[in-house]
Amino acid sequence: MLVQLEQYKHEEVQFDDNRTTGESQTADSIERESEEYFGEDIEEFDVETWETVEYEGDPIQRRDVTIDGVTAVSVPQRSNKDDDSALPGKTIQVRLEGGIETFEQAEIVEVQDENPNE
Repeated sequence: MLVQLEQYKHEEVQFDDNRTTGESQTADSIERESEEYFGEDIEEFDVETWETVEYEGDPIQRRDVTIDGVTAVSVPQRSNKDDDSALPGKTIQVRLEGGIETFEQAEIVEVQDENPNE
């Protein structure tokens, strides 16, 4: 299956009153290894850079994550202790052949079975 998520986090840079929603972050805040975001290398994921959006009057960061080869998607019934109620989304788990990946503060945009007849 092909899964598309939106993931959210708080801004990591000092907020400047001159910045506007949608303005990109500095290169040092977005150009990090995937291991810093997820705890392991995830080169098979199609991940966009973080962009600043407004949520309930505050600037937060959002990015799109597209994952191919997913065998199952789940939203744990119990909230993850790391879930931040000040951000949209909740913990989403995706199962791949290599194991289970967890995305905190994420929302499902689309799940698509590329081979529905199989």
